[in-house]
Amino acid sequence: MSNADQGPDQTGTGMLDVEALRPLVGGRRILVGVTGGIAAYKTATVVSRLAQAGAQVTVAMTQAATHFVTPLTFQALSGRPVYTSAWEHIESSDPQHISLASAAACVLIAPCTMDCLAKLATGRTDDVVTLIVSAVDRARTPVLLAPSMNKVMWAQKSTQRNVAQLVEDGFELVGPDDGWQACRQVGAGRMSEPEALLLAVARAAGRGAKSDD
Repeated sequence: MSNADQGPDQTGTGMLDVEALRPLVGGRRILVGVTGGIAAYKTATVVSRLAQAGAQVTVAMTQAATHFVTPLTFQALSGRPVYTSAWEHIESSDPQHISLASAAACVLIAPCTMDCLAKLATGRTDDVVTLIVSAVDRARTPVLLAPSMNKVMWAQKSTQRNVAQLVEDGFELVGPDDGWQACRQVGAGRMSEPEALLLAVARAAGRGAKSDD
């Protein structure tokens, strides 16, 4: 597991406020991928805080994700277009997944479901999130994954194999945490809280390449 969730603490409380976040992410292009899990509501907080800190946040959502939080919510919070299809060409005449991937200083997938982990580990690109991530050069752009799933799903050998492969391939994990889950169970697999995700993004964005625009 990566220690990507260990980031700069500017308050002494384990929290990073907007003003402390600003010099770390201001002007940076952050790509946030949202897949189909109830923890997507936490991602709305992450996007809002990053945007308030001056980051240029672009959100891409799988179709399943739109059942939990609407694209309009993320558009309002980020002030930017939201991508829900691989066929959309909103901001560039180039293949959109290429231009979005190359512009990002950091990528965060939150929540990252069991299905998304499996797709990334095996190179499947049948939704807009995995398609964009497949075009990211991880040597210059950190890709953070925030797993979110039931404790039994997280413990599956197939999931753990995929996690090991992803870490070997250069992806960075933030969490998951232990705690109360939507299935009314307690255990590992709960997505990390927004503060941990913000700390991870702040640290990773400083390592990522800065877009010329």
